[in-house]
Amino acid sequence: MAFGSKRSVVLADSLSLAKPGLSLSSLSPVLPSTPAVSFSASTLSHSPSSTSVYLTKIFPNNIENDNWVDAMKASERLLASRFNHAELDLDMADAAYGSWTVDHPSALRMFEQMMGAAKGKRIVVFLDYDGTLSPIVEDPEQAYMSDTMRSTVREVAKYFPTAIISGRCRDKVYDFVQLAEIYYAGSHGMDIMAPGRAFNASKNVSKKTRDKGNEVVLFQPAKEFLPMIDEVYKLLKEKLKRIQGALVENNKFCASVHFRCVEEKDLSILAEKVKSVLKDYPLLHLTLGKKVLEIRPSIEWHKGNALEFLLDSLGLSNSNDVMPLYIGDDRTDEDAFQVLKARGQGYSILVSSVPKETLASYSLRDPSEVMAFLHQLVEWKKNTSKSRPNV
Repeated sequence: MAFGSKRSVVLADSLSLAKPGLSLSSLSPVLPSTPAVSFSASTLSHSPSSTSVYLTKIFPNNIENDNWVDAMKASERLLASRFNHAELDLDMADAAYGSWTVDHPSALRMFEQMMGAAKGKRIVVFLDYDGTLSPIVEDPEQAYMSDTMRSTVREVAKYFPTAIISGRCRDKVYDFVQLAEIYYAGSHGMDIMAPGRAFNASKNVSKKTRDKGNEVVLFQPAKEFLPMIDEVYKLLKEKLKRIQGALVENNKFCASVHFRCVEEKDLSILAEKVKSVLKDYPLLHLTLGKKVLEIRPSIEWHKGNALEFLLDSLGLSNSNDVMPLYIGDDRTDEDAFQVLKARGQGYSILVSSVPKETLASYSLRDPSEVMAFLHQLVEWKKNTSKSRPNV
């Protein structure tokens, strides 16, 4: 397919699945059960899966054109809006959060029970970056992880295969983390880098290169979209340059418009300008994250697919002995949570200090609790290794 033309036939995307009139405040706290979704790392599906249909109903990341501004204003409220969290005193806020953790208990508090079920299984650790390993900050270029967090992740990688799956450009995440011993999946999983030895199927590898003397492989299912994303990024940067607080970021396989620092009165102007650019690119669609609009290729590929791909690359996709563990704080991480739910194995952990609608089974309040959990995981592994008899 030629991607130079803006009139190319659009691939089936989840934008068309969004339900008109579906608002965040109307979501039910009771999540229905969902059918399992099959996936093969060797196949890219261009038709909507039951996963994307379900997530669109429960988590309307894709924005209807007429509801952009309302969705942007509500982008961080979700279930917290029901409790009017910002207006409550601390006691009531704690009560609301405590009620929410009945269904999503703290992974720190449940650690021993979780590890008891993981005994004898191979744990694989998947982590988001922003809001999980680093705090959310006003300037995304300043989202540095602490040296202590870096040391903790390095220790985790000594004992478990470890990957970071982020919406950020892969190179940018690598610059933040600076650990060569882990896997990286940027642009919501559309740009995966791992040591060459980890992959067992060359047909999925789009490129081989060298990184500081080590052979690596790249998997980029949306590679043909690169010129289009770069073009859209430049258009958005020009269109939004006069909106104070707006920041346009090129994340290689997606263009991100950060509006955390944009005044509410300017949101409608920002939305109109983004819409005016996007209307000429039917092969792209818009999703909503934490105070960010993201323009992404309309292919059936997301963080959940990246998780499955990495498990397949490690030879663990069909293993009953694997225990994937995914920690993330964003709506885009719900795709990975859904994959774990469909597999019927693994632990999904949402990082949030307020109640949110989620498919995650467990919760952690903030990056400091993430670090405490990861440290506890390393200590558990060290202790279990010491207790094993020598053969």
